[in-house]
This record gives sequence, C-alpha cells and structure tokens, in this order.
Amino acid sequence: MKFEESGLNGKVLEFSLLEHVMENHGMIRAGQWDYERITYDYKFEDMTNGDVYYFRFPCHVIEAETETPHAKVELGTPYLGKHYYPHGVEYDEDFPKHVVNQCNKLIEALHSELHV
Repeated sequence: MKFEESGLNGKVLEFSLLEHVMENHGMIRAGQWDYERITYDYKFEDMTNGDVYYFRFPCHVIEAETETPHAKVELGTPYLGKHYYPHGVEYDEDFPKHVVNQCNKLIEALHSELHV
C-alpha cells in the first residue's frame, strides 16, 4: 500500500536532519542504504495474531553520499507491507485500519517536524 498523498514525496532535506527526525520517530535505517538509496523502516507487531508489518520510507541521495551530514536527500513515497516468514514482505494486502491510521499519524508527525 502506497501513501501517495503523504505530501512528502519529492521534498529535499539534508541527511543529518532527516536522520535525526527519523530516529526520533522510531524509523530505523539499519543496513538498508547504499551510496544513493536509503530506506527507513518502522516495524509494527500485532500481538493479538502475530502479524508483522513494515512501514517503509524510501529516499534517494541527490547530492554527495549517504552518511555525509550535508548530503541532499529526496524523499520518496512511503509504503506499507506485511511480512510473511520466511518468504518476505508483500505490499498488495488488505491492511488493518489501526495499522494504516498509525502510518498516517507518523506521516503527520514527520510533516510537522521536517517543516515541509
């Protein structure tokens, strides 16, 4: 599920600011980056049935390299997927309303803190 109306797609920020804000909201970069691409993940675990969801935020470095504090990073369209062990993450699913609502709240929080 893509969040096309997030209003964040195409915005350009400095890497250091983006990294700080994403970490503050529990979005983890971990090893999901290379010199041009970055993906931040937020993991949802539904304790009632054991389902795991990932809210993913892709980014593209347009100037300098990832992990350079002043690198310019363009935000992509966030998307949501459901993890199926051991096969991976599927994105064309019917997602629970509470998970989608939480993703929208995260988008709103990022909007206000990134000032975009």
